[in-house]
Amino acid sequence: MIHEDAGRLCFKYDAEKVWIEPWGDNAFRVRATKVASMPTEDWALNKKPAEKADIAIHDTHACAVNGKISATITKGGKLSFHNSDGKLLLEEYTRNRRDIVDPKCSAIEVEAREFRPIPGGDYHLTYRLESLDLSEKIFGMGQYQQPYLNLKGHDLELAHRNSQASVPFAVSSLGYGLLWNNPAIGRAVLGSNIMSFEAYSTKSLDYWVVAGDTPAEILESYARVTGTVPMMPEYGLGFWQCKLRYQTQEELLEVAREYRRRQLPIDLIVIDFFHWPKQGEWKFDETYWPDPDAMIKELKDLRIELMVSIWPTVDKKSENFEEMREQGHLIRVDRGVRTGLDFEGETIHFDATNPSARQYVWNKCKENYFSKGIKTFWLDEAEPEYTAYDFDNYRYHLGSNLSIGNVYPRDYARAFFEGQEKEGQENIVNLLRCAWAGSQKYGALVWSGDIASSWSSFRNQLAAGLNMGLAGIPWWTTDIGGFHGGDPTDKNFRELFVRWFQWGTFCPVMRLHGDREPRQPQQGTTGGATCCSGADNEVWSYGPEVYEICKTYMGIREEIRDYTRGLMRQAHEHGTPVMRTLFYEFPHDAKCWEISEQYMYGNKYLCCPVLEAGQTRLAIYLPALQEDQKWVSFSNNTSYEGGQTIQFDCPLDTMPVFLKS
Repeated sequence: MIHEDAGRLCFKYDAEKVWIEPWGDNAFRVRATKVASMPTEDWALNKKPAEKADIAIHDTHACAVNGKISATITKGGKLSFHNSDGKLLLEEYTRNRRDIVDPKCSAIEVEAREFRPIPGGDYHLTYRLESLDLSEKIFGMGQYQQPYLNLKGHDLELAHRNSQASVPFAVSSLGYGLLWNNPAIGRAVLGSNIMSFEAYSTKSLDYWVVAGDTPAEILESYARVTGTVPMMPEYGLGFWQCKLRYQTQEELLEVAREYRRRQLPIDLIVIDFFHWPKQGEWKFDETYWPDPDAMIKELKDLRIELMVSIWPTVDKKSENFEEMREQGHLIRVDRGVRTGLDFEGETIHFDATNPSARQYVWNKCKENYFSKGIKTFWLDEAEPEYTAYDFDNYRYHLGSNLSIGNVYPRDYARAFFEGQEKEGQENIVNLLRCAWAGSQKYGALVWSGDIASSWSSFRNQLAAGLNMGLAGIPWWTTDIGGFHGGDPTDKNFRELFVRWFQWGTFCPVMRLHGDREPRQPQQGTTGGATCCSGADNEVWSYGPEVYEICKTYMGIREEIRDYTRGLMRQAHEHGTPVMRTLFYEFPHDAKCWEISEQYMYGNKYLCCPVLEAGQTRLAIYLPALQEDQKWVSFSNNTSYEGGQTIQFDCPLDTMPVFLKS
């Protein structure tokens, strides 16, 4: 049965209900379920906009039109979408005999919307779509550790791991965007024959689809229904210094002083994990950080902001454990011992699904960090194998004995964002290892996790950053040089470090970090001192040649500060990526859809990172420009016509960058 109800196009057959409703410009939200009533959660989507679709119901089908997109559902329940030119964008993959006049009527009995019951009342959901065009390209979907920008043909796990962030919004070259609006752990197979999305445990199908003439139009529509980042504070525009880890107050201050002695531009320095006495004590360990107030004052005088790492783990021996357990602020178990991790202590996570627990942690951080002038948090975690989300009741799967856990990253970030909002302060930047759709509006700056210090890992980060931007996460960064390993005295690593540093100059946030070799000796025997640090990781740690190159690129980052601020304003107002694929800026240049190793920093700078060891010459495609425009080399001021491939020298001190005149 097809009918209209409250502005929705509705379909009902047996136990299944389907809702198709306008949700933003040129877009529909589609929901389906076999439970008694449609679930009410909106997940990533903001409150329903006021759009009204034009709905027409006929004998064999019904159609709803919302701007540039139309949805058609047959009397047999098969759903498809077209753009305003009548082009078919999406069609469900259904092979049954419910509608015998369907050209794809089949006896194999495969449903597009397959709800397979599982114990407990949920369903294992599989949603199938036709793959309509072998030349289709699909981008976005978040951050995966692989070098491929075009994800068509890929099998993607919908789960969160250290360095993997599933943000399931896809942008298609066919002119549509699709948000899989279901936070369950699952799988996406963007196959050449069938595209499918799975949720291993859910009550409903839920997705959002939009039509647009360009990728920019699609992304901006998506941002309007899921939210945009706040305006990046000024300290987010320059250079950030970080390592694993500064172990004492004096060590950190000496690094800050040295940056100023050398007159190097620096905006922010990071105190990473285990600066606390025990996990779950959100404060400085006075043994190694004896006077935080004086430290922060000196940093302020040096015009350097301070970031501190915050972990959700609570040690059973910490001063807050018993109180938090008594007040129900810790995640619970359905069997076994309440232990989530045994890294540097026996710990359990605070329950960020509980607003009271969020407020408790915020109050501790406000008292010990925020009141001292710290506005920037590194919301770290201890690497669960899986993380599944539903925005107000996430599950944090740390093991089979845990029934509910902390919300990471959205509610975890929200604990800090909402807290500072109530205090009337400026935006907090939350540096997070992960994100889901909608995390951007909570000030989530996603970094790509604990990645290897290798050339292949470097290449992966380029694809990761570009696809995160296309998935609606414009604040993104990476550990310059990689995280695991890398000896600053090693010539080969120095080359990788230089190329990564050059590329980092043209990333949304330029942040140096890493756990370098050889290890530092332990600085003490109590508190967090048992967690040792890596070797020095400042720009002068890599020898004089590397230092001079880093100094040059730090200067470039300062030169483009006003421009970067403008890009952050666009991200805040429109959801525009800061790092952009070539096709985002040049959608009508077919070659730009094929290129994955060049990108645009905003609409002005064409960036060509050097991604292989020993490479000193690159073949570079310069996209076609208007007649009165040319590409100008950033390094030698030479002008070039667009629409051609050139050979360009790139010695160690040069990453090819071209300015659109």
